[in-house]
Amino acid sequence: MDLKDIQNLIKFVAKSGASEVKLEMEDIKITIKTGTERTETTILQQAPSGIPQMAVSTATAQAPAQVADSVVAEAAVKYIEITSPIIGTFYRRPAPDKPVFVEVGDVVSTHTVVCMVEAMKLFNEIESEVSGKIVKILVEDGTPVEYGQPIFLVDPS
Repeated sequence: MDLKDIQNLIKFVAKSGASEVKLEMEDIKITIKTGTERTETTILQQAPSGIPQMAVSTATAQAPAQVADSVVAEAAVKYIEITSPIIGTFYRRPAPDKPVFVEVGDVVSTHTVVCMVEAMKLFNEIESEVSGKIVKILVEDGTPVEYGQPIFLVDPS
């Protein structure tokens, strides 16, 4: 498990509302505890001999996430959100060697496929329920999304 995977896991747990998540694999143990004001993560990786090699503890304030949420909320007043209908991993393209479904500035209509969300090894095409122009992509490719999480902003005018 590399650092990017751990960071994505922290973001996913923080958004999920879970108060504590423990993940134990052969050579690594991760505990993520969330509170109302901060998220604390402790990672303990063991060497084959059983001696701890790496222990990392981080605490991240939730204030930046709250600021980002308020910016999205202000933009959502003018725009319509396309939200994720399921929990899974967000992908902007059907395959790594294929072009993205939509870019900022593209005009979409109802039933236009805008992305895919993978859940339990099933890839689900997500269609737009509104017509308009994509003004913002709110989620990075390959990151976890939750049910109801806004993934695109569309200008309906």
